[in-house]
Amino acid sequence: MTETADLLSAWLALNRAPHLGPVSIQRLLEHYRSAVEIFAASPTELAACGLNNRQIDSLLTPDWAGVDIDLRWQEQDRARICVLSDEDYPALLRQIPDPPPVLYLFGHPEVAGLQQIAMVGSRTPTPMGRETAHEFGAHLAALGLVVTSGLAHGIDAAAHRGAISVGGMSIAVMGTGLDRVYPARHHDLAHEIAESGLLISEFPLGSPPRPGHFPRRNRIISGLSQGVLVVEAAVRSGSLITARLALEQGREVFAVPGSIRNFQAKGCHTLIREGAKLVEAVQDIVEEFPGFMTEDPEEPIEDNLVTGFELDGDYNKVLDNVGYEPTSVDKVVERSGLTVDAVCSMLLVLELQGYVATMSGGRYCLIRRGKSHERKCARRIDVPV
Repeated sequence: MTETADLLSAWLALNRAPHLGPVSIQRLLEHYRSAVEIFAASPTELAACGLNNRQIDSLLTPDWAGVDIDLRWQEQDRARICVLSDEDYPALLRQIPDPPPVLYLFGHPEVAGLQQIAMVGSRTPTPMGRETAHEFGAHLAALGLVVTSGLAHGIDAAAHRGAISVGGMSIAVMGTGLDRVYPARHHDLAHEIAESGLLISEFPLGSPPRPGHFPRRNRIISGLSQGVLVVEAAVRSGSLITARLALEQGREVFAVPGSIRNFQAKGCHTLIREGAKLVEAVQDIVEEFPGFMTEDPEEPIEDNLVTGFELDGDYNKVLDNVGYEPTSVDKVVERSGLTVDAVCSMLLVLELQGYVATMSGGRYCLIRRGKSHERKCARRIDVPV
């Protein structure tokens, strides 16, 4: 092996050592100039660095077979392993208290060093939340920002897809080895992201999706980014953990408010009360980072509405009486004064046109208002109730 290969092998062995985490490795690097020197140290010297017996034993019996798997993986096209001592290690991530000693990258490694905004939120968002995440992801990517998230169901996936939809770049930080995709249904999405963006993990090849991996993943999502946008999140949510990690790392935190009746919005409201910036439009984000502005962020993005459909009086009446929170057919009938048959028929059409979405229990949720409603609201001030 060359000296460079020996150094990389030492880093990989260090990363694969059980019972050693980023903080312990940081402590070792304060005593030794390189990963190679750590493996040359005696048990007594390692104990003097504060390691316990299990940690010392793991360094005395390195997983060289696993290291060979990592090195062979890197031989494929677009695969790269980056270690903390590399000059091109992402600068912002290096600044956090517990940077990953090793990063496995697949796609376009240079994307990791570009300006990023993280987007996180509920794994089970409302249709409106999913739509909002997609639109923000698209707008931010259209400005040239990299949209970073965790490849999870819900808001994460919508943010990634939004960025991809405008030909932008996205980064997926994963809680598994890069030879696995979790959740499995996002296999195709992961490959789409890698086409123009990047997949990142600190976990060695073969690592399964263990629960403890995801909080560690979250610190990388915020650590890579200059700000974190939370779209929908319950009060007890991993997204709030990411937001608080961002604050600890000195990053900006943004939150999209929602209906007071939507429990998925309560986490965002909590963040706003604690000082996160309330976000209604992309402008609210980019004005915090003037260097990001490359074009008008309010340029409308093409939506999926079927053209040629006009809302008449009764359709507008139904739409006005469906809330952003799940609303039953009976409630729409009661509010609108229309018959059950008429309401059911119009809701079906409104769903096909992309104005409402079906929820569990036969309820409906508003996705977007009609243009006549928007013009009407522009002439008055609404007080939310």
